[in-house]
Amino acid sequence: MAEVRRLKMADTSAQADIRGINIQKVATGFADEALILRRFVGNSTTKAREIRWYKKTAGFLDSVDTTGITASQIANTSSKSLFPVVEQSWTRTTSYIRKYAVESPLLTIEDLKDNDVDILATNVRDLVRAVGNQIDIRIYTAITTDGSLGTGAATADGWDDQVTGDPILDILKAKNTIRLSRYNPEGGVLYIHPTEHKNLINYLISVKGSSIPNFSSEKIKSGVVMEILGLNVVVSLNATTDQALIFVKNIIGTWKSFMPLKTAILDDPGLGKKIRVWEEGEFIVQNPEAGYLITDTVV
Repeated sequence: MAEVRRLKMADTSAQADIRGINIQKVATGFADEALILRRFVGNSTTKAREIRWYKKTAGFLDSVDTTGITASQIANTSSKSLFPVVEQSWTRTTSYIRKYAVESPLLTIEDLKDNDVDILATNVRDLVRAVGNQIDIRIYTAITTDGSLGTGAATADGWDDQVTGDPILDILKAKNTIRLSRYNPEGGVLYIHPTEHKNLINYLISVKGSSIPNFSSEKIKSGVVMEILGLNVVVSLNATTDQALIFVKNIIGTWKSFMPLKTAILDDPGLGKKIRVWEEGEFIVQNPEAGYLITDTVV
């Protein structure tokens, strides 16, 4: 009968965490590098795998229009008359947490001992970033596919057309739409793919640089736009080209963490070690009207 080898945890007192050694600290540091989009949304925890939550109707409360009365009755209540009746409304929604998990192949004790590359630290780094990257993709997908998110096509032939494109006007339209839903976009995020970033920089420097005092020379020195029109510009390969996402920071939605980032080393004595990384949670788009998606930016 073939021998069955069982992998055992190196730390039997805390199987989910690596405690007392530097690997967990290293893993946490690497996680910060990968979690780009999560920094700009809300973060909280959940104790259940099934999340029941309520989406509040956007905007200010106001009275309902009636025959002959379209102005707000809140501001036109006569003496001794009944108060206008107004209430908030919510939509009940259910979400389920997702598990993000990955592990390394068996790293032999020989490779761990004499390899010129620190394969243990390198694999910890890249496995953690792989999990963080997929969470970022999930957040972006959840926002951009929400049916209540405001959307609109870019002006004329898009940001890559130096003659008819106008990214500044597109961004202003997006911010205006967010404001009409009673959210303040100032200090928000412009989340774009490197292609849109290139076209935006080209437009600002090559097309309009001469009409914006000191802009062209200053941006050539720094090489990157960090803020424009009151928005923080975030560039990521996880953003989809041909569109630009604008949203209110910490308001658009919340990452619900069911199980935070965990790392473990599986030790097979005499053979080697495996690295295992996982995290569980789900992103909830609570206020889609606090965002806007500019489409058709590349034609």
